[in-house]
Amino acid sequence: MSLLLSGAHVVTMDDAGTEYPDGWVLVVDGRVEAAGDGAPPPADERVELGGAVVTPGLVNTHHHLYQTLTRARAQEADLFTWLKTLYPVWAGIDEESVYAAARTGLAELALSGCTTVFDHHYVFPRGTSGLIEAEVRAARELGVRIVASRGSMDLGESDGGLPPDSLVERVDDVLAETERLADLQDDGFVQIAVAPCSPFSVTGKLMEESAQLARRLGLVLHTHLAETVEEEAYCRELYGCTPVEYLEQVGWLAEDVWCAHCVHVRPDELARFAQHGVGVAHCPASNLRLGAGVAPVREMLDAGVQVGLGVDGSASNERGDLLYEVKQALLVARGRGGPRAMTAREALRLGTRGGAAVLGRDDIGSLEPGKRADIAIWRTDGLELAGADDPVAGLVLSGPHRVERLYVGGVPVVRGGHLVRADEEEIAREQRLQAKRLLRAGDG
Repeated sequence: MSLLLSGAHVVTMDDAGTEYPDGWVLVVDGRVEAAGDGAPPPADERVELGGAVVTPGLVNTHHHLYQTLTRARAQEADLFTWLKTLYPVWAGIDEESVYAAARTGLAELALSGCTTVFDHHYVFPRGTSGLIEAEVRAARELGVRIVASRGSMDLGESDGGLPPDSLVERVDDVLAETERLADLQDDGFVQIAVAPCSPFSVTGKLMEESAQLARRLGLVLHTHLAETVEEEAYCRELYGCTPVEYLEQVGWLAEDVWCAHCVHVRPDELARFAQHGVGVAHCPASNLRLGAGVAPVREMLDAGVQVGLGVDGSASNERGDLLYEVKQALLVARGRGGPRAMTAREALRLGTRGGAAVLGRDDIGSLEPGKRADIAIWRTDGLELAGADDPVAGLVLSGPHRVERLYVGGVPVVRGGHLVRADEEEIAREQRLQAKRLLRAGDG
């Protein structure tokens, strides 16, 4: 089966940054066959796009889907206060609420042009089961790719950690469950990552043994790192070193690792990231919301560090819109380094090709022959782009936007700005019910 998307400004995100202002993309059997301009090739189905912008599907490299249940709380708190406020609420999640939360978060992301979502789930209340399976089920139903992680916490308050003892787990239990979940992986749609939460909620033993397990199973590794000045002070007090130095001590400076945030890192530490191939998930909106600071992304890129974008959890961002993060990444880079610190196309690359590289995926992130046909199509005939001389820069600078069409593996997931495989209103209704149930449980 072949599909031709024509009459569009095609942004390929290939190595050369090729664009076709009056271009087309040919999809055959779920993969990009070709992209170009001039006379379009024949196809079984042809969609005329009327001057829309076509980009690769966006790639989200850091999220906490369950947090869509707890938006707009602890509104003026720093990270540690925010977490300690919300841990008792999150202790009430279960399979039913996680499924509703995942559908909500994934639908939001799809409508913002995102085709691949990494989720960092690290809260497993005692007696619950099926939480990761619930996320995977939601992703399959909506039609998006998911990199689901078996996160973990084993350092409770009584041992000097941040989370309550009731939410930490035994190392052996974490490792056994992680190995079991590895069987959920399939051909490109479901990937499993190993993701201990953070230096202030995980022991060195769990970090080391998680890395050993991941490398034995061929899985990727993820954690939070260097998000706030409080985290650095914690690491210096507990471990006698910076967060990055701690990461090196536990064997995590390697190309199968990416870390969320990395706001407070030194130039020499960025050089070590680049040397060892460690990636970074940049989450600008969340970092600003919590007052954590602004990550030195220009310096990361100049040092050769792979950088992608993440919306982070909806309890510290409130909006799961990855195109908005593209714009935020551009703005905070310029706020930190001046108007030439980042271009609109560089920001868009972070949200596509950069995210794919961070996740270790060479099959997505660009519109090149052989890549999976994950494609976002953006209208250019709205008020916000009227008068834009450069439609690509206009798309980024005037964002966020709801995507017009979205294809995952050549299959439509969004059409006409609406979900193809789910009812947005029904998802929102069920989410509100689950959020209220969680609130009542927390009050009880």
